[in-house]
Amino acid sequence: KRGVKALGIEYNPKMVALSQSNAVKEGVTDKATFVKADLFKTDFSQATVLTMFLLPEINLKLRPKILGMKPGTRVVSNSFDMGDWKADQTIEPVEKCETYCNAFLWIVPAKVAGTWKVPEGRLVLQQRFQFITGRLINGKVLTPVKGRLNADEFTFTAGTTIYKGRVNGKVMDGSSTT
Repeated sequence: KRGVKALGIEYNPKMVALSQSNAVKEGVTDKATFVKADLFKTDFSQATVLTMFLLPEINLKLRPKILGMKPGTRVVSNSFDMGDWKADQTIEPVEKCETYCNAFLWIVPAKVAGTWKVPEGRLVLQQRFQFITGRLINGKVLTPVKGRLNADEFTFTAGTTIYKGRVNGKVMDGSSTT
């Protein structure tokens, strides 16, 4: 009803039929498509928003596929998290709620792990989802690095210097302030 296209992937054919029936009732069959398919075999890599109501073990199995999606893709899960991939935002109900009460949001981060050439030397980064650690190597001086990604935007500190910018594939562009 808001003009976006949606694709629902469901393994249970009865749920697909129910969803298709509801789409007809709501007049959105031109925007909402529902298919019986296997999530692990279906290509949804072009999605900009992924919503899920899946058990934690399925979320964890899907996690590598999700992390391979375009940086900035929003992932929302009703009630179930993705293990040690900490949500960027968690919404808990303000009113009394008995079941399925939390919502989790993750933003797929760009990939930055590896060695980058920077004017100050070499930047060696490790990445754990949206969190960055590493070191800036300038000759024999090693400066610890710690930061965070939000989609393709990065912010990290190396000593007293703050770096901010964007990642575009194998190119990192930004500025620094002390």
